[in-house]
Amino acid sequence: MMLTVPEPVASSMRSLDRSLDVLDCLQRSEAPLRLSDVAARTGLTLPTASRILAALEARGYVASDAKRFRLGASVLGAAHAFLLTDPLVGASRQHLQHLAQATGLTCSLYERVGFERVLVARVDGQWPLRYELPIGRRLPLYLGAGKAIAVDLDDDELQALEAHARTHPDPSGAGLDLAALRADLAGLRERGFHISVGERAPGIIALSVPVRAADASPLGALSIAGPAEQNSREQVQGWAVETVRAAAAIAQGRARVV
Repeated sequence: MMLTVPEPVASSMRSLDRSLDVLDCLQRSEAPLRLSDVAARTGLTLPTASRILAALEARGYVASDAKRFRLGASVLGAAHAFLLTDPLVGASRQHLQHLAQATGLTCSLYERVGFERVLVARVDGQWPLRYELPIGRRLPLYLGAGKAIAVDLDDDELQALEAHARTHPDPSGAGLDLAALRADLAGLRERGFHISVGERAPGIIALSVPVRAADASPLGALSIAGPAEQNSREQVQGWAVETVRAAAAIAQGRARVV
């Protein structure tokens, strides 16, 4: 027997889904958007987009100036609450600091959101990175440390990732070569880590490993990164065991609080 969702409930869920689409649209934009931009990027009609923006603005999740819309201050409060309560972030702080001190490299922790990864914690190393990488930045799964998350995707999910990459291209201009990605993921499974050089940012070398729970379910990815001119591939690979240990310690710390 097929269950049906009552119309009022289904309508409420559609409204919620559309509101989240609007928030996602504004989150991805680095500049305020006009109403027509929001409607076009979300596939909503102008009246629907306008109603959603007005409701979100009333709650502080959207702000507007000169008929252009951006995220509001309430989003920052939500992000702060996430950083305080997320068990993986809480378990990572001490280990990221120790790893950064030991390697001199910038240590970053990512969690998966859909077919992307979000930077949720970072400790800068001895050599500053040549690009801005703020907490909350969304990055692709098919580049750099994203592969330490993509390694757990099945073939159907990899196909969906390829489709997502076409509609959400990375600002670096790097596309997704599915055959090359599969080869990199096979190497990651064999070695337990992935080394990238200039995959997403020129002149940056990074080593990334999966963060997995005791039952092997994926939790995120841990990476160490720095300028390639100061850090050879051999030097960075020499920190693989220490990085794997840090990832395991972060997962164990998370398990103690969930």
